[in-house]
Amino acid sequence: MFASLSAMLLLMVTMVACNDDDSEPAPQRKTTYNLMVKDVLGVSGTATITETTASTATIAITLTGALAGTHPAQLCMNTAIEGGAVVLELNAVDATGKSSTVVNSMTYADLIAYDGYIRVLKSETEPNVILAQGDIGGNVITSTKTSYPMVVIEPFGVSGAALFEKRINGSTLLTITLSGTITGQVYPASINLGSIETVGGGPVVRALNNVDGATGKSFTNIRKLDSGIIITYDNWLVYDGYINVYQNQVALENVICHGNIGSN
Repeated sequence: MFASLSAMLLLMVTMVACNDDDSEPAPQRKTTYNLMVKDVLGVSGTATITETTASTATIAITLTGALAGTHPAQLCMNTAIEGGAVVLELNAVDATGKSSTVVNSMTYADLIAYDGYIRVLKSETEPNVILAQGDIGGNVITSTKTSYPMVVIEPFGVSGAALFEKRINGSTLLTITLSGTITGQVYPASINLGSIETVGGGPVVRALNNVDGATGKSFTNIRKLDSGIIITYDNWLVYDGYINVYQNQVALENVICHGNIGSN
């Protein structure tokens, strides 16, 4: 009986050992972000963040249409629209259009929730030329969005739309798209309290980036009002406000188009 019991125990140990040997490692988590063209047409790519261990991650960049040579790459704070300080120098993108960097200072979980963006520069001697860049982590744009019409004020003949898009972290990308603008001019814009019917106009609560006359576009990332009050995408949906676009910096009394937003 003792021999039988010993044989059974040996068989159980053998089965466990076999199961351990045959088991597959847990799959690595990964997230891929798009890198969009910036200053050099035809360049785009991806940045893939992979969990390598519980405390480390790998950032792999792949570019298409890149110029010859090597190109510095960086992880920066904030969104690509806002710009921000470099928090991590990544390995340069090589002649094959690829780069891989092991990150020890942040985990995979940290990176996919990070308030930042990745950019690839043309060269060390031309750091102001950005080949491609893209938001990561909490700054990724979701599918949640709302658009408001911007109506013509005669005699300017300018109209368009204001698109509010929600980021994962709750902040807002506001894109103004206008037709009828003039190349070479820039048009200040703002969000004001009240509605376009407000007599005398309401006070400015958030200055926006200027509309470029050549493209008719303005891009502004919004986290706070000018007063410092934090405001989220969901807040804007019920906000008592409107958007003004002005003729120029000098003629701020001349509103060329406007549109109600939120609860208006």
